[in-house]
Amino acid sequence: MTHALDGGLWLHRFTLRSEPWAHLVSADRALLLEAGVRLGLSPSWLQYKPLRYPPSGVRVEAWHWDLRGKFLQRAIALAGPRR
Repeated sequence: MTHALDGGLWLHRFTLRSEPWAHLVSADRALLLEAGVRLGLSPSWLQYKPLRYPPSGVRVEAWHWDLRGKFLQRAIALAGPRR
């Protein structure tokens, strides 16, 4: 998460009601919009959610896409293997 709040992209995977989901998160809105173009996402789906920056505890402006289905599969393919 710190990477995303420093301006990078973070693919945060989780499961909701037995379905795989992910948030694609960043403090850099323009970077997220570029990623959305590559993934075929509508800009209207981008969500604003300030997050607490772990080292300082201060809230930082951040945005995320909710991904599932074909959009999640595209993001995983572009992100490469998990580390």
